[in-house]
Amino acid sequence: MTARLRIITPGLQTTVQDAGRVGVQGLGVPASGVLDPPAMRLANALVGNAPDCAVLEMRLTGLAFKVEGAAVRIAVTGAEADVTVQVEGAAPRVFAAWRAVAAPEGALVTISAPRDSAIATVAVSGGIDTPPLWGSRATLLRAGFGGFEGRALRAGDVLPVGPSAEAPLLAAPRPPRDARPARLRVVLGPQADRFTPAARAALVSAPYRVTQDADRMGVRFEGPELTHADSHDIVSDAVLPGSIQAPGSRQPILLLADCQTTGGYPKIATVISADLPRAARLTPGQAARFEIVSVEAGEAAARAADAALAAAVAALAPVVEGAIFDEAALHRENLISGVVGCTE
Repeated sequence: MTARLRIITPGLQTTVQDAGRVGVQGLGVPASGVLDPPAMRLANALVGNAPDCAVLEMRLTGLAFKVEGAAVRIAVTGAEADVTVQVEGAAPRVFAAWRAVAAPEGALVTISAPRDSAIATVAVSGGIDTPPLWGSRATLLRAGFGGFEGRALRAGDVLPVGPSAEAPLLAAPRPPRDARPARLRVVLGPQADRFTPAARAALVSAPYRVTQDADRMGVRFEGPELTHADSHDIVSDAVLPGSIQAPGSRQPILLLADCQTTGGYPKIATVISADLPRAARLTPGQAARFEIVSVEAGEAAARAADAALAAAVAALAPVVEGAIFDEAALHRENLISGVVGCTE
């Protein structure tokens, strides 16, 4: 029998995501998919899944669900969080992120809000098995399709889980950590010439802070103004995740996975792919600094990030559980009956 997850507490915006839709942007369909692809790959590896199995992406708040039908393995990555597994008749057990956790049938699993990150990724052995659309199970909230009924999860939803084989519980020995403030490398363009030289200097002169206007479509920053050389409007052309637009407010907007496929604001720069997951993890109020690099440096960073991720997956090792102290069991066995002093 395959497993199911019954959602008890859905969190603010928990969605089904995977690697996203490839080849449909020409139809006006955003790619969508996880905001943190390395976290998805690590989470899937921890529970024994293929790299592209669909996962749950939590945003800002936690999640609780009940495991039905069969036992599963669970892993949370992309942020620090507590994973509590409660089985009827037993004390709850709390685990850290960045490791696989066994959740038997009937268990209530509660995942805390991610710490120091806007998002966290939750993988389940077998993957979330919702129907694919255009080759992907990713949820596109603004269009209302993909994932589970095209929307964020609600209490009472029952998610199907794919079949999985037995596998050891694995852990990441050295979870990645983000530096503060975040360093976001960018390549200038494609419309950097639509901005003044002062704007291009301002982009890297001081930190920008994430505002409350942040979601899966993009992040609005506040900081030094990016002044336009002329109008802030252009003939609409292609945009993609990583594009930094500057509308009439002169404040940068970084586009993310659910961004539209075309836009009419000039784009001063593009965040390189290696740093885009770090940008997506930023929470409101956190600071980031932009750094201009060459195309060649951006490509080298992408190769280095791929190599580091492959090394992190290869380094996953079986979990070594610590000893569990059961005071009640010790009293039942009466192991020290009759001893009243250390000299007797």
